[in-house]
Amino acid sequence: MSADEQPFPSVWTRPRRQRREQPALSREQIVSTALQLLDAEGIDALSMRKLGTRLNAGATSMYSHVANKDELIELIVDEVYGEIELPDAGDPARWRATVTHWAHSLRSAFLRHPWIVPMLGEAGVAHLGPNMLRLSESLLTVFEEAGFSLPEADRAVNTVASYVIGISTSEAAWVTMLARSGRSEQEWTERLWPAAERAAAPYPRLRRLYAAQRGQDMGGAREDNFDGGLVCVLDGLETRRAQG
Repeated sequence: MSADEQPFPSVWTRPRRQRREQPALSREQIVSTALQLLDAEGIDALSMRKLGTRLNAGATSMYSHVANKDELIELIVDEVYGEIELPDAGDPARWRATVTHWAHSLRSAFLRHPWIVPMLGEAGVAHLGPNMLRLSESLLTVFEEAGFSLPEADRAVNTVASYVIGISTSEAAWVTMLARSGRSEQEWTERLWPAAERAAAPYPRLRRLYAAQRGQDMGGAREDNFDGGLVCVLDGLETRRAQG
């Protein structure tokens, strides 16, 4: 199938080439090495040339598996989604606990690989990746077994995922900035706090909020903030479920 005949230009819509001989380089090796490169050097370091150097492979070997960088990104994103624990429908009455566990697993994966958040917008039809399909099916099962209709289950999955991705975007940027600074989260916050308090001085509510937050464990505060927002999302979904 040529690129022109593909319904979408995606690695998931192009049949994998059949080879008679055992290739020297596999798709799995390419994706694994790309992940290592991204974890070590960040999103700006990713290029087909640099990846080829790390693999000690020529362009021909790589392009027989991925047609371009866009296809590579689709593969990388799906690989990260493969790290997320598949939710088990189990007891339908415990759907909130199951979804909460999944949401934490998704957030943890994004914070392990903070470069992935800006990459999501370049991931093409990532929802057709095998790991994403398995995860989506499992989540739909959890919500449908809990009493949501299938369309409402789909909306619920998208709502929770949007919350996690949204909050993880700012967290990933923060984690990346800390890594570049060489300082701990607490060190950076303590250095910034006097300037933040001066900036907030004309705003009484922000001033009270900052005063209450000063000296907090920032990692713990981020966890609490995530959990509190997730409870709000699940409360809204619970209300819709009860309304049928």
